[in-house]
Amino acid sequence: MTWQGWTLILLFVGILVALAKPVGLWLFAIYEGQRTPLHAVLGPVERGFYRLAGIDPDEEQSWKRYALHMLTFNLVLLLFTYAILRLQGLLPLNTPGMVGLTPDGAMNTAISFTTNTNWQWYSGEAALSNLSQMLGLTIHNFLSAASGIALAFALFRGFARRQANSLGNFWADVTRVTLYVLLPVCIVYAIVLVASGVPQTFTQQIVATTMEGAQQTIALGPVASQEAIKMLGTNGGGFFNANSAHPFENPSAFVNLIQMLSIFLLGVGLTYCFGKAVGNTRQGWAILSAMLILFLAGTTIVYWQEAASTPMLHAHGLTGGNMEGKEVRFGIAASALFSVVTTAASCGAVNAMHDSFTALGGLIPLLNIQLGEVVIGGVGAGIYGFLLFAILAVFVAGLMVGRTPEYVGKKIEAREVKLAVLAIAILPLCILGGTAIASVTTAGLAGPLNKGPHGFSEILYAFTSAVGNNGSAFGGITSGTPFYNGLLGVCMWLGRFFVIVPMLAIAGSLAAKKYTPATAGSFPTTGGLWVGLLVGIILILGGLTFLPSLALGPIADHVTMTAGKNF
Repeated sequence: MTWQGWTLILLFVGILVALAKPVGLWLFAIYEGQRTPLHAVLGPVERGFYRLAGIDPDEEQSWKRYALHMLTFNLVLLLFTYAILRLQGLLPLNTPGMVGLTPDGAMNTAISFTTNTNWQWYSGEAALSNLSQMLGLTIHNFLSAASGIALAFALFRGFARRQANSLGNFWADVTRVTLYVLLPVCIVYAIVLVASGVPQTFTQQIVATTMEGAQQTIALGPVASQEAIKMLGTNGGGFFNANSAHPFENPSAFVNLIQMLSIFLLGVGLTYCFGKAVGNTRQGWAILSAMLILFLAGTTIVYWQEAASTPMLHAHGLTGGNMEGKEVRFGIAASALFSVVTTAASCGAVNAMHDSFTALGGLIPLLNIQLGEVVIGGVGAGIYGFLLFAILAVFVAGLMVGRTPEYVGKKIEAREVKLAVLAIAILPLCILGGTAIASVTTAGLAGPLNKGPHGFSEILYAFTSAVGNNGSAFGGITSGTPFYNGLLGVCMWLGRFFVIVPMLAIAGSLAAKKYTPATAGSFPTTGGLWVGLLVGIILILGGLTFLPSLALGPIADHVTMTAGKNF
């Protein structure tokens, strides 16, 4: 480890903390439906959308109606994308003449982008036309991210409202987030990327002559526009197979830093927005503090392991860190930081191959997703996932002080605790269940490239990434088969919507409660003790649930590696 590496990590955290309040204030204005400077230009566009769709943005929806409209919206988008991918060969903007995807491949990809997972079993530049990239996939990068923030707003209203029976309007929330947050930022972001060397063109490929005289086909396309929203919206689906290790997606160290910051930008802003919504910004800072403790701990472990290299390399007289699978332009520190950022959020973009990390270096990205990606997390999904853990933590705290648990003025009772457990339990059920099926079937065992513990880690990571809606992968697994496309697709859908519906039910239950002021007997939820309890609850639940599977995978891999054995 070097001082330059630690400077990068600390600079990254410092910029994030500085951006939390201004981004949070902007999000709070959208949450409240306040007028912003952009309304002068985009206000007529917003009202035009409502008139065209026949929507009254002031019409409030109960949690059930909010959930129903959200599910219907996402189902329609899924079917639309499936049709685009299947009919790709008949549609325009397809210069190389790429054929449509197979039924299982199109289904997997449509579910993947609808759920903000962006798992890719294919190479983008070799399998998809420009139209599929833009209309089939990029539309989801905006709308799945907007849906996540809208759902977070609904939960915020559940905590903030008093004896109410509604959570806002799903269509208004999605429209405003898209128009006043995602689109403006991405336009500026894309211009910066183009100025930094990222292509933005309808030309899908060019042929170049190499210095040896050979002909090389170079893939191009509207990369900058997709790159901007894939990072800001924590989508992660790469235009190119190498993702953010590709020089056309990530051309410099400056762009690499911007990409990492943009992955976390809206997530940290939502923590401050939550504090504003409930009338106590210290609540938001407490949540962000717990998130950053977990983030820095994970980053430290990955950086330490990758910088230390492996005993096998040392036995051959090779010094320095583990550079296998890493882009030499960025080095170990930036690659370690990127791996933790992308899995702490639900992004899944990578600038290094996690399959090539050391055993414990690869364990942390895996564990980040298994914890529910609540360490900043995906846009919206991170904060509402974290608040589910907060409900369990305050329940434990209530047992400690011997009174009904309360959080931001709302009593947490049996209904909320049961629904929170239900939402959190879907992750281990699908992750461990899917891994078990793949580990004992011929079709499942045909996927991993490696044998032994590392091969098991590849399977475990695939289902963890799918259920957690992350989209990154241990690069050694071959998942583009009917078995993996089908099973992973189901896991993505369950991992997204079987968390959302119980969460909305909690929001509806909380909104109907009256405000309960804190007393001398209340457990404080803004200080160091609360932050420590949050961190402990998250780690204990994750550790108890996934430790046996981690012991069979990366931990066993580490033990065999230190013993000088490989597979």
